[in-house]
Amino acid sequence: METLAEREKEELQLARLKETVKRVVENTPFYQKKFGESNVHPDDIQTLDDIQKLPFTVKKNLRENYPFGLFAKPVNELERLHASTGTSGKPTVVGFTRNDLNVWAEIVARAIAACGGEPDGVLHNAFGYGLFTGGLGIHYGSEKLGMTTVPISGGNTERQIMVIEDFKPTVITGTPSYVLNIIEKMEQMGKDPRETSLKYGIFGAEAWSEEMRRNLEQRLGIKAMDIYGLSEVMGPGVSIECKEAQNGLHIADDHFYVEVIDPETLEPVPEGEEGELVFTSLTKEAFPVIRYRTGDIASITKEPCECGRTSVRMSRVKGRIDDMLIIRGVNVFPSEIESALLEMEEFVPHYQLAITRKGALDKVVLNVEINEEVYQAVDGDMNHELIKTLGTKISKKLKSSCLVTIDTQIQSPGKIPRSEGKAIRVIREPKEATVSNT
Repeated sequence: METLAEREKEELQLARLKETVKRVVENTPFYQKKFGESNVHPDDIQTLDDIQKLPFTVKKNLRENYPFGLFAKPVNELERLHASTGTSGKPTVVGFTRNDLNVWAEIVARAIAACGGEPDGVLHNAFGYGLFTGGLGIHYGSEKLGMTTVPISGGNTERQIMVIEDFKPTVITGTPSYVLNIIEKMEQMGKDPRETSLKYGIFGAEAWSEEMRRNLEQRLGIKAMDIYGLSEVMGPGVSIECKEAQNGLHIADDHFYVEVIDPETLEPVPEGEEGELVFTSLTKEAFPVIRYRTGDIASITKEPCECGRTSVRMSRVKGRIDDMLIIRGVNVFPSEIESALLEMEEFVPHYQLAITRKGALDKVVLNVEINEEVYQAVDGDMNHELIKTLGTKISKKLKSSCLVTIDTQIQSPGKIPRSEGKAIRVIREPKEATVSNT
């Protein structure tokens, strides 16, 4: 499936698309109504291009039909339910039949194998377990591949280190920000992270930059790959980087059809141009989705990959539409700020953006943290002239890289909260933030 010829793959996708469209129209009142409003019938799908006739699905639709209104199967025929990890309001709920779970496990097994995982190896799974799809999605894929799986989840960092040292895993999975936390803790304990048995890292659930990749690889002595997925489409494994190229994420396009659209006009954009990712599931039974707008910004390419896979590849996600900041009229994603920050060796890869409303505009303050070496050099004096110089340096760097001036506040080591799951990069505050060292 990963090396299908283009024509063979398109024939498979079209056959599966027709089945999915028929399934949702027959079994889901929501889609019955949407297709009726769009004046589209399942028989209208004769080519893959006809997918553009179909209506979009957005996250709001899931919330409005909470909990089971978009399901194509009754709950008593399901094997499992998952839900989003949102902290406010009703979560988005997704379901899986037994066959869905088997397919998901196979897709994730393929993904882990693409990243260097092998049968009889050991995988340390630091993704969170529970309603979040990350932990269990990776878990069953790892077992499907034949790996010994350590379901440690997130948190309890010192115990994570002990288990890594004692169980000798070759693969670690988790959010990049939490694995960075593990690395820091090892260094604080006087241990060398590069001396572990780990060879490969599979990181996801948050946007992260190439600079973060280099930081993780150098400090942990591994190859770091990006995995992508979202609960509404399936969970982890929708796409994955390969260890050979680490250049674009291979989409499991025998199971998912991808489009990239302009989020304002909703028209498709040319191959290679950035836009909003849109996915249609091709094989899901319980919770099929039609043209689901992910809110994630990326591009796609059909160019051959050196690993030999023929699947469409997507770029790493630049950010989410709703994460985009407009600073003095300039669009900026947190990942772009991260890239600039990590090019400066005086700072550690932890930061937070504090957003406050000032009149009709958002005001942004970047909180960054110096490393221990700089802190020792200024003898703990955060008003030292060197700190002021660094404030000027990072402002110039951000101006050059992101084309915008961002106020910065430099913190001492350990001041910015560490993540045990998804990193919180953007904080919206009710009052204007105090700014220094600009």
